[in-house]
Amino acid sequence: MKNSFLIAAPSSNSGKTIITLGLIKALRDQGLKIQPFKCGPDYIDPIHHAQIAGCPSYNLDLWMSGETHVNDIYKRQMHNADVGLVEGVMGLFDGASRDKGSSAEIAQVLDLPVVLIVNAAATAYSVAPLLFGFKNFNPNVKVKGVIFNRVSGESHYQFLKEAAEDAGVVSLGYVPKDERLTLESRHLGLSLTDNSNLLMAVDASAELIKKYVDLNSLLTISSTEIIGPPVKEKVKKPGLLRLAIAQDEAFNFMYPANIDVLEQLGEVMYFSPLHDSKIPDCDLIWFPGGYPELYAEQLAANKEMLNAIRQFESNGGKLVAECGGMMYLGQSVELKDGSTHQMLGVFAYETSLMNMKLKLGYRSVEIDNELFKGHEFHYSLITKDSTNKAEATAKSARGIKVDMPVYRTNNCWSSYFHIYLGELRKMERFIAYLING
Repeated sequence: MKNSFLIAAPSSNSGKTIITLGLIKALRDQGLKIQPFKCGPDYIDPIHHAQIAGCPSYNLDLWMSGETHVNDIYKRQMHNADVGLVEGVMGLFDGASRDKGSSAEIAQVLDLPVVLIVNAAATAYSVAPLLFGFKNFNPNVKVKGVIFNRVSGESHYQFLKEAAEDAGVVSLGYVPKDERLTLESRHLGLSLTDNSNLLMAVDASAELIKKYVDLNSLLTISSTEIIGPPVKEKVKKPGLLRLAIAQDEAFNFMYPANIDVLEQLGEVMYFSPLHDSKIPDCDLIWFPGGYPELYAEQLAANKEMLNAIRQFESNGGKLVAECGGMMYLGQSVELKDGSTHQMLGVFAYETSLMNMKLKLGYRSVEIDNELFKGHEFHYSLITKDSTNKAEATAKSARGIKVDMPVYRTNNCWSSYFHIYLGELRKMERFIAYLING
């Protein structure tokens, strides 16, 4: 038997992430192997999950992929794990359209018990109807337990515990108010650069969870049997493709499922545009999303790397760039202080952080008669455009056209689009499109 559950909340900003990270550490400290997952397309939380759990955190998304794929990802990654911990997104029932693609839908598809994180800072027994509503709104969503967050003390918790009992939900305990748990949200999400503060906050969260949350009861209500295919051993093997992925402080996000599929198609290597002077011997370079604007001066100063990539492309090498990678392939990046830093110049567009405006949401793009899905999330703007564009129309989850260009030359593909290609057929079609044009 294993344990698996989904951490959700009535709304965002309830404390899901810091409690999720604290639970990962607290359970791992008991000697359990934790496999984290994240509902939705987010790429910040999984990076933190992986850091604390010691293994990649996989996205589970029913808009970007289908039920069969989500089930396969979940069961394969759970094969060698003791506990599966799925962090939800936004409120439990918040989806792309009503509850479609929501944490609740993931819980139903994977038959996971739900543990709600409720911000109790300004309430007491009034959480009873809230819990009752979440438990009974959809009987197929099994709201089994609740952890109260930002509780002022034991007397406060007694009101909350009674409310949970009357609502028919198991109260697993609480996390008291504590300034150490305040994670500063900066840039695109929780800071990836201030690692020491994150680790201190996670340590504090785990410490409080061990003291005030009944982990044995949590494991009792989340006991399950998971039967699925074993994880195939990842072996770097020679093939038709040699793929180099940029990976460092500037480029640090790529869906783990995408990498798994690439490893089935050829040999995957890694390099750093920030620190290396040469690129690996490869056929295709993949530039993931990340924070090139935070390292723009260093990226621009690494002339050997810039020249090596330009030479690679001019000799017919293929380039793929997503979001932050897209910025790197442009002429330049303008920072908030007004300084401008030269990038690769493969495309004529220029990007800027001067008048930052958030753009985010699910995106679908039809390319070469194939529909690809993914996510857009960035603050930078295109200030000078390029005429090198693919014949591709981007749409939102509701099918509304959105302004998200896809740039294309014979050798390069570039966009703000974080493309999900965790299914082998999708990746094969995308690679074929890149290579054959």
